[in-house]
Amino acid sequence: MLEDKNKARTPLEKLGEFGLIDHLTKNFKINHPSSVKGIGDDAAVLDHSDKKTVLTTDLLVEGVHFDLSYMPLKHLGYKAVMVNLSDVYAMNAKATQITVSLAVSNRFPLEALEELYEGIALACKIYDVDLVGGDTTSSTKGMLISITALGEVAEADITYRSGAQANDLLVVTGDLGAAYMGFQVLEREKEVFKVNPNNQPDLSPYSYIVERQLKPEARRDIVHLLKKLGVKPTSMIDISDGLSSEILHLSKCSKVGCNLFEDKIPLDPTVITTCEEFKMDGTMVALSGGEDYELLFTIDQKDFDKIKGNPNLTVIGHMTEANEGNHLVTRANTKIPLTAQGWNSFTND
Repeated sequence: MLEDKNKARTPLEKLGEFGLIDHLTKNFKINHPSSVKGIGDDAAVLDHSDKKTVLTTDLLVEGVHFDLSYMPLKHLGYKAVMVNLSDVYAMNAKATQITVSLAVSNRFPLEALEELYEGIALACKIYDVDLVGGDTTSSTKGMLISITALGEVAEADITYRSGAQANDLLVVTGDLGAAYMGFQVLEREKEVFKVNPNNQPDLSPYSYIVERQLKPEARRDIVHLLKKLGVKPTSMIDISDGLSSEILHLSKCSKVGCNLFEDKIPLDPTVITTCEEFKMDGTMVALSGGEDYELLFTIDQKDFDKIKGNPNLTVIGHMTEANEGNHLVTRANTKIPLTAQGWNSFTND
């Protein structure tokens, strides 16, 4: 982690655990009526009255999920919240609260954690969620962040992975592969920097894909858009581990198959040119790259006219009977079995 040697450093032991939590969370305000009691007691108290509560949690580990040599702490705080909110929106729900638990080694001063919490605070403000609890402790292995997100949704609106039917259309938001190619660029520049620390990288040609890696946005807007259009997805999932893995999750949970059309997969022009530069295949990057945090969902064919032409949404395939299996239909119109090659935190590759 690159640090300013002249910057003041306040050791965490000066504050102690409760002092640290008080310091980092003092400016967080409670905005949701469902947040009855936030930080300051043994537990938070929430009341979602007649709504169903959805709950999701993620653990991010330094050296596995993020690299602080190029990930600014403010961006990391923001991204850690997005990772969780994305799962709430994938249930067609409204995110309302988060808790943040943090383990850090003694190489992190108070000022570093203030930066991290600036990003968390910005995410809470933009996405209208309350911070209602968490924990801090010491670590011998750098930084670990665990965030739990809660949300609310009317029972009739909940969208599971298991509702897709044969002949449903498969739809994706935004574009795919950008976060993975941003990661490739950052890793390359990190290696260049190791060889020559005076070499300052010019990332301006890659600004879109680098931002997609360092500061992704969860698709809360899609939940609102679908309501406005009068469309309830039959199944939905967020794309965190690559398109192919997520399609297979939907297929397995819904007991259906799928035909995905290669020429329909949305790729940003920057992704296409960067794939050429790295001699990588754009389709494979979209299928296996991960960290896009777009939403993948299915809709009944009768709803097609409601979404047709919307710039946020692309129909990329359709579901089939389970015995037909899951296939990628290539540009050459050949069928290839779809396999899960998305990111796996338990492998070394």
